[in-house]
Amino acid sequence: METVSTTKAHGGTLSVHSHDSVATGTKMTFSVFVPPQASAGAKLPVLFYLSGLTCTHANVTDKGEYRRACAELGIVFVAPDTSPRGDGVADDPAGSYDFGLGAGFYVNATVAPFARHYRMWDYIADELPALIAANFPVDPARAGITGHSMGGHGALTLGLTYPDRFKSLSAFAPIVAPGQVPWGHKALAGYLGDDQAAWRAHDAVALITDGHRPAGDILVDQGGADNFLAEQLRPDLLRDAADTAGIELTLRLQPGYDHSYNFISTFMEDHIRWHAARL
Repeated sequence: METVSTTKAHGGTLSVHSHDSVATGTKMTFSVFVPPQASAGAKLPVLFYLSGLTCTHANVTDKGEYRRACAELGIVFVAPDTSPRGDGVADDPAGSYDFGLGAGFYVNATVAPFARHYRMWDYIADELPALIAANFPVDPARAGITGHSMGGHGALTLGLTYPDRFKSLSAFAPIVAPGQVPWGHKALAGYLGDDQAAWRAHDAVALITDGHRPAGDILVDQGGADNFLAEQLRPDLLRDAADTAGIELTLRLQPGYDHSYNFISTFMEDHIRWHAARL
């Protein structure tokens, strides 16, 4: 692991690191905020944040406004990239923003040529948490996960699949049912092929329908003025699935907010406090 940069913030340390990933076969980059409580030698709760389409680790690192709350509450905040990158990594032949580089959708691809490097599920579920636990003052038994849009999809599916690993779960404007919306149809077909049975493992609504449950309750914030709300995000499907399954879901439609980091940064502190209370 190489340290790319280190800076001080709110009494803690914000750093960016790169490493050679076994899961993706590429160099991966992530940022970590370690709050000042770590100076006392404590093992702290950790929150993983998964970003959305076109993003890298830098979007939330620069614009997420999480550091003050994490410093107050003693939460380590980890922000990985959204896909493998580098020479030899396949991209969307059409060069679109919603597939390929920056759009890994947090799955293990099985379709060539993407299967070689696009193994973001293994990276987030296994490799990155182990790397963080080995190099930073975290308590792996107190890990939570959140994310935005495509990253909200990743957070929900990972949190539902591994409730023993991710003890708290939230999302900002997540893609809750990729098997039922255009973004998901393109990504899941492109990475996993046409067998829609394989898609269900990466669809939060399908996972709940199939019996998966989170470790506890779920918080979702959704902007009411989000341009993607009706066609791509469909939080109503998550609400219906959670109600049917008896999962406690706090789904907040925030009037006037869009899909941007202006929305995310506004409610980030709420999410940090949500996770802190559960971790």
